[in-house]
Amino acid sequence: MVKLVLFDIDGTLIRTGGAGVRAFADALRSEFNVPNATDGMTFAGRTDTGILRELFSRGGVEATPENYDRFFTVYAHWLAQRLTHTRGEICPAIPSLLSDMGRLRRPPMLGLLTGNIRLGAEIKLRHFQLWEHFETGAFGDDHEDRNQIAATAKDRAAELLGTALRGDEVLVVGDTPLDIECARAIGAKVVAVATGGFKSRELGPHKPDWLAGTAAEIDAREVCGQ
Repeated sequence: MVKLVLFDIDGTLIRTGGAGVRAFADALRSEFNVPNATDGMTFAGRTDTGILRELFSRGGVEATPENYDRFFTVYAHWLAQRLTHTRGEICPAIPSLLSDMGRLRRPPMLGLLTGNIRLGAEIKLRHFQLWEHFETGAFGDDHEDRNQIAATAKDRAAELLGTALRGDEVLVVGDTPLDIECARAIGAKVVAVATGGFKSRELGPHKPDWLAGTAAEIDAREVCGQ
């Protein structure tokens, strides 16, 4: 039986209409005078810290802790602004899925497994009134490597639950091959949803345990082993 369900954010829980990418570009332009920084960049499934390391390198900015702090402080401001002025949405059937999991006979703990920094994750999910659903999580400022973020999320939940978690007691829900990969890194089960940038035919070859077009196709009892 699954005791912990970890959700990715972008493309899985919500779509921000590009607000995050634009906020990255805004912050690099306004704080470091690097224009058009995100042109040609791939964001899906990656960590904010890893993306920023690449952008700093491309823009000739030294990747110091001080510059990371400067960037993310300004980025949070721009992200909140962009979300206000960008059309975004909760991905189909996500509220119903969260409610269904909460009504199970033995509800699993719900957490986040995301490449967003924690503050960015909170800004995004509070905008869509989803933040309060999640009790724990791990984020892009915990580690640059998504597989390590998954391990941190599992460990934090185990501490809160007061018991060790086997890999098969964890379920990851995500929309990219990298979500599937990081689930496998901790021995977790995984549901891949085609609500982000990857279609079902692109996710299928990575062999998730379940493949869904949207969250409407996910049976909470089945995937949680109840």
